[in-house]
This record gives sequence, structure tokens and C-alpha cells, in this order.
Amino acid sequence: AEPPGPPTVELAAEAGGPAANDLAVAVLYAERSGASAAAVAREVNRDIAAALELARTQGAVKVQSGNASTWPVYGKDGQGRITAWRMRSELRLESTDTAAMSELVGKLQETLALAHLTMEPAPETRRKAVADVTVDALRAFEARAKLIADTLGRRYRIAHLAVGDHGLQPPPMPRMRAAVMAAEAAPAPLEGGESRVSVHVSGRIELLD
Repeated sequence: AEPPGPPTVELAAEAGGPAANDLAVAVLYAERSGASAAAVAREVNRDIAAALELARTQGAVKVQSGNASTWPVYGKDGQGRITAWRMRSELRLESTDTAAMSELVGKLQETLALAHLTMEPAPETRRKAVADVTVDALRAFEARAKLIADTLGRRYRIAHLAVGDHGLQPPPMPRMRAAVMAAEAAPAPLEGGESRVSVHVSGRIELLD
């Protein structure tokens, strides 16, 4: 029979830290309805094309087309007849220049409705924050493993280790009303703040003599 292996202990540690919300993300949309699906599509596409042309003049803001969908509107007589068509098409904007984003969103709201406007960490900002927090989580795991081994008068070695991040935990933000601004366009207020990233480390150590 094989000799029994060394005793093992399973443990975990976690660390968290801030990540600056330095990327503004906005989704705006054009939505129209009418008796003709083709006419509705022409109107929506015209609105989106004009918005794209305006957005591309702002070099500090990345713009791309988003989701687009068309669906029938049925009458209320219970006969299942299509009485109209509705179409919605979206634009997605991203920028680390909050002043430029705020100004552009304000202008676009003359013709488009705002679905949402949020601040979040840019990809590189998030990667750096996760890397820093990973170091903290590993050090916390190491400290806990050493505490267990020292308390039991043993040395230890790591038999298994798993590291994972929990993604972003954004701060609570007020809901923004998605409505077309018929009045003069005004810059949308943007405040960065911070999100929180967390990293979880779990593993198993072997206790040695």
C-alpha cells in the first residue's frame, strides 16, 4: 500500500481595490413607427446617418452602429392584424474625454433619444487595477497559509491554486430618463467616480514536517 500523503488544508483569500471610471459609454437611438415598414426604415436610417456624420466630427469620441430591430404593431381588435411597423436603431459612443462626450451627447439628443450614459473603467485601467489587486490577494493567501502552517508547527507547500476576478462592481448611479430633448441641446453631466474590482484566490496546501 502507498504511504499516506501529507495532510492538506483548503483555504481562500480575497482582495479588492478601486478602478477609476475613466471611460464614458453612451447608447442613443432613433425610433420611428408608421404604416410602411420601408418608410419607417428610411426615416430611422436617415436619422442614424445624420447622427453618425455629426459624431464623426468629434475625433475624441469613438462611434459605432449598434443594434437595430423592426417589429410589427398589432391592432387591439384581437384579429391579429398588423396596423403599423416600428423600428429602433442604436449608436454606441465611447470616450475618455468626458467633456467631448458630454458635448456630443447633448447635440445628438436634438434628434436621438438617450438609452443610457455611464462611466466605467477603460480596458487598460481595469487590467491594471485587477493586476494590482491580484498581487494583494496572493499575498493574503500566502499570509494565511503561513499562519496555518506556523500555528501547527509545520512547513507548507502549495498543492493547488486558482485565481479569479469578480468583475466590476460599479457605484450606484441615478437612472437617466431616455427622452428626446426638444429644447436646446445641453451638455450631459458626467462624473467619473470609481468602480471596485475584486480578486478571489482559493487553493490547497500540504503541511510538511
